[in-house]
Amino acid sequence: MKIVQTEDFFHPEAGYQINILSKYLSKFGHDVTVITSKTEKIPDWLTTFFNIENIEEKDEVYTKNTGVKIIRLPIKKFVSGRAIFTKSLKKCINELNPDILYIHGNDTLSAMTFIKKTGRLNYPVITDSHMLEMASVNRLNKLFRLYYRKFITPKIIKNNLTVIRTQDDDYVNRCLGIPLSQAPWVSYGSDTLIFHPDEQIKNDFRRENSISTDDFVIIYAGKLDSSKGGLFLAETFLKKFNINKNVVLIVVGNTVGDYGESVENTFIKSENRIIRFPTQKYNDLAKFYQSSDLCVFAKQCSLSFYDAQACGLPVLSEDNNINTDRCSHKNGWNFRSDNTEDFRDKIEMILNINPEEYKNYSNNAYKYITESYDYEIKSREYERILQNACDRFNDLKHKR
Repeated sequence: MKIVQTEDFFHPEAGYQINILSKYLSKFGHDVTVITSKTEKIPDWLTTFFNIENIEEKDEVYTKNTGVKIIRLPIKKFVSGRAIFTKSLKKCINELNPDILYIHGNDTLSAMTFIKKTGRLNYPVITDSHMLEMASVNRLNKLFRLYYRKFITPKIIKNNLTVIRTQDDDYVNRCLGIPLSQAPWVSYGSDTLIFHPDEQIKNDFRRENSISTDDFVIIYAGKLDSSKGGLFLAETFLKKFNINKNVVLIVVGNTVGDYGESVENTFIKSENRIIRFPTQKYNDLAKFYQSSDLCVFAKQCSLSFYDAQACGLPVLSEDNNINTDRCSHKNGWNFRSDNTEDFRDKIEMILNINPEEYKNYSNNAYKYITESYDYEIKSREYERILQNACDRFNDLKHKR
């Protein structure tokens, strides 16, 4: 298949779904192109987390390593975290003449525009949803959902379009009215070619960072803004834990603005040892997980869950519906949302677990990914959905 994907913001060194999925689809022999935005009008909240200097050179490296082509187009601006492309987007897609167009984010302006035009296009369209209600905090979200239900969802239903759910959640049905029969769930996963246990890397990393083999190492990797609970995380680790173990917290990620300054100042005051690293390239993240004993997420959900588990790391995360399900296989635990005391209590409980029992949690984490959430497996599921959409489109075309 000739697969063209659109993504409002694409960074070739990130570990988002599109980065890994595109790599595997290309590996399977498909012709894959990603169309995304030029960087001139990318908002600060993205550029502070991702280094966009020399982005074209980074694109070239990604293309060389994966075979996936990247095209960057001008945009008018970003509104509510969504890119507003110029008319060059449709022109570029038409010139590429894809077998299928895969638009990431069913709630982007690009997706809604193309959904409305379905039936007048020379190629089929599918899209996906990355949204959860806990992350839908825009003050106009109710008006948006009303608009979507009235003008977009009927087109999706009429044209039997597929909206892939990337989370096992009914947000698209409950809030947007999209039938679940048209919204299959295909989970995220982990690239196990990169993420897997490695004792040698663990020993080397600990030696290089003066971390004892007896230290209990906890890792957080990701954004440190309010939505991901950066300050909540820092405050949880302010006081020493009531345990005869030396706890080390590794924090990987950038901070920004006054909120970020508060986070960093709180880390500095911690009675526990905290080692700070800036945001890493996706391919360089594995060693941080491989060197740790536990991965924590302070708020919401994270794609990093799968990468941590692939390295044999049990996970501690807040008790929302997604995380509760993810950690229900004796591969992790949950704490009460926004409750620092319970977060600390759970950490102390984990620190006191029998080593043999903890080893079982680690083994379960690794098995959970390798048996069901290896990206080699998940990408084949995406491939089948794309092929089915192409087949339906071609069948309808021949009947006309």
